[in-house]
Amino acid sequence: MLPNIVFHTRVYDESSDTYSWKDMTTEDYFANKKVIVFSLPGAFTPTCDTYQLPHFEAMYDLFAEEHGIDEIYCISVNDAFVMNAWAKKQNLKNVKVIPDGSGLFTKEMGMLVKKDNLGFGLRSWRYAMIVDNGNIISVFVEEGKEDNHAEDPYEYTKPQYIMEWMNAHKA
Repeated sequence: MLPNIVFHTRVYDESSDTYSWKDMTTEDYFANKKVIVFSLPGAFTPTCDTYQLPHFEAMYDLFAEEHGIDEIYCISVNDAFVMNAWAKKQNLKNVKVIPDGSGLFTKEMGMLVKKDNLGFGLRSWRYAMIVDNGNIISVFVEEGKEDNHAEDPYEYTKPQYIMEWMNAHKA
């Protein structure tokens, strides 16, 4: 099961053209849904900004049609303001961002690492997972997880890799 966390989010209200605070729980995001979650070191960073987020956005319909995915979530140890600005810059229509500003979810997942060597502080190791109604079906973790890792591996959390895995494990 996923950790039970409260995420402090900022939600846009089109009618007033403003954002307001809204607390969302793990259950709010994951109950009665089949989702893909991917987590990354930080919004606006090269691999995350250029490849991972845009490729998940582009492949959303394929995941939904071929595997019944209801949502794709991107979680990062960034605050709601940063995550919303990144989503806006990326012009996201399909992937939803979840701010884990204090790293509580990431810590409970065992994926919190130090990135002081890059000036980031505590961040998420790159991982992805398939979750069905709050139950973790499969987790994909990049190799070499350690504090202050000099590299930023990106192989097992690519949407193409996850699609290949899902195709090979169809029920």
